[in-house]
Amino acid sequence: MKLLEDAIIEKGTILPGDVLKVNAFLNEKVDPELVEKMADEWYKLFKDTKVDKVATIESSGIALALLVALKFKCELVVAKKGDSTNNDYFTASVFSNTKDKDFTISVQKGFIREDENILIIDDFLANGSACEALISIIKYAKANVVGIGVAIEKEFQDGGKKLREHGYRVESLAIIQKMEYNNHVIVFKHKEG
Repeated sequence: MKLLEDAIIEKGTILPGDVLKVNAFLNEKVDPELVEKMADEWYKLFKDTKVDKVATIESSGIALALLVALKFKCELVVAKKGDSTNNDYFTASVFSNTKDKDFTISVQKGFIREDENILIIDDFLANGSACEALISIIKYAKANVVGIGVAIEKEFQDGGKKLREHGYRVESLAIIQKMEYNNHVIVFKHKEG
């Protein structure tokens, strides 16, 4: 999606360790017109898929996922970060490359029901740990993952490849093939056709 790629080039910041900061337009400060166009694009990509709920992990994916849920006229379920204190939650562990540590996500039981079709929306896909954790929660609930919509995929990390190899449909709006901190270079992969 050219609009997103342009925003990444213009407002994104490359940090050491293959970190891309997009807080100037996508998560801490949000460009609502861009996010709405992103939601429109995901709706076009998944419109022929039955979606009962949209799911994301707090907090960066919420703005994106909320507008996608609105397009599909369904509810949004947000996996919260942090340990739950009782058995009323499905939980899973996530390793964060950015923060270099593990954390737990949880969804209250009943918020995702058996046989529901869930569309996952997230801001980044790098090693795939966050998506894998959310998928495991959806599976604990005996629901179905019908797709994964990602704003920015780092193709040079293996998360997208792993998810696709496991049979998940992953639709990324911007795919970064290469990022260079020293030269401030970002190279995007474009879909054929």
